[in-house]
Amino acid sequence: MPYPEMLVAPMRNELTQSGFTELKSPEEVEQAMNDSKGTALVVVNSVCGCAAGAARPGILKSLAGNKKPDQLLTVFAGQDLEATSKAREYMLPYPPSSPAIALFKDGQLVHMVERYMIEGRTADMVADHLAAVYDQYC
Repeated sequence: MPYPEMLVAPMRNELTQSGFTELKSPEEVEQAMNDSKGTALVVVNSVCGCAAGAARPGILKSLAGNKKPDQLLTVFAGQDLEATSKAREYMLPYPPSSPAIALFKDGQLVHMVERYMIEGRTADMVADHLAAVYDQYC
């Protein structure tokens, strides 16, 4: 059963108000991924503490630099179940993880940040990691 929308709305807004496009259906995920040119950051958002304390703030901070992905996309685990499942298909062979951050270049997965790489880290650590990834691929 999905989380209530009123619970996740502020967590959604944290990314969408910063330029992320929310993908709420499998069809939206497929269209975004199939039409992807250049680089696309896909965030599997979550209600968990590490998403709130490290992932979302780190992601937003990472976008302040000169190099950043061409597209910013997000799905919400525990809410948009089918869209999240479809997005995770593009993230294979990595197992389902939330939060998670994937960088695609011309539709191909080039870097994955799984939950275990976020838990116990600060937002600054996540931001620095992502900035280094952007320097390499964007």
